[in-house]
Amino acid sequence: MLKGRTALISGSTGGIGHGTADALAAQGCNVMLNGFGDPDAIEATRSALEEKHGVKIGYHGADLRKLDEIEDLVAATERELGPVDILVNNAVVRNFSPIEEFDPVVWQDALDVNLTSGFNLIRLTLGGMRKRGYGRIVNLASTLGIMAMPDRIDYIVTKTALMGLARGVAIETQDEPNITVNAICPGAVRTPAAETRVANLAESKSISLEEATKEFLDGRQPTDRFIEPAQVGALIAFLCSDAANVITGTSIPIDDGWTISP
Repeated sequence: MLKGRTALISGSTGGIGHGTADALAAQGCNVMLNGFGDPDAIEATRSALEEKHGVKIGYHGADLRKLDEIEDLVAATERELGPVDILVNNAVVRNFSPIEEFDPVVWQDALDVNLTSGFNLIRLTLGGMRKRGYGRIVNLASTLGIMAMPDRIDYIVTKTALMGLARGVAIETQDEPNITVNAICPGAVRTPAAETRVANLAESKSISLEEATKEFLDGRQPTDRFIEPAQVGALIAFLCSDAANVITGTSIPIDDGWTISP
């Protein structure tokens, strides 16, 4: 159980981030949500989690491209919920373009959100974890941090770097027995973005959602099924548990066999 702990999860108003917030809150953890979206929908999400689990759920709309807003996100979390015990770096942007057509401004944006925000959030919270003798840091990498697909250069590079960031911080905290730093590498997860892409595929080809899902996942997960956000959240909750205090510096696939497929 994580009763009384505080988690900060970037990019957590939906998808994997929301699934992680739900899993940690179910273990008694207070959670600070972060992300963009409709204010009323975000408040509904926040209050629903709070009521469901009987913990404190906060929200901060920091733009992770901006260091001052990242600093305010950490400060607000500590002020409203308590010191950050668990950090989940989940925020992401992605673009689809071959490298020779990739806009350098968009490239920098992806670096700022996907990677540099994680660096800064770790930098700002690790000292407190060390003082208290407990900390869990999980970077959301991807199967595409292990493999590659065309026209995903920003996503591939930043997700690969998040794995390296976890290893680098893990080696710096190796003498801290209750601080762990890991990356996880999900495959195709049933997020709103993925569902939109499936729906667009179904419409463009005049096929059913079931057929479009199978086509979308072809060449990815051999089971032709999505991973659910709750399954990713459950893995992260385990990594935050006492049972996982010997797991650090790893990159763990959760991809339904994608990375072992021929």
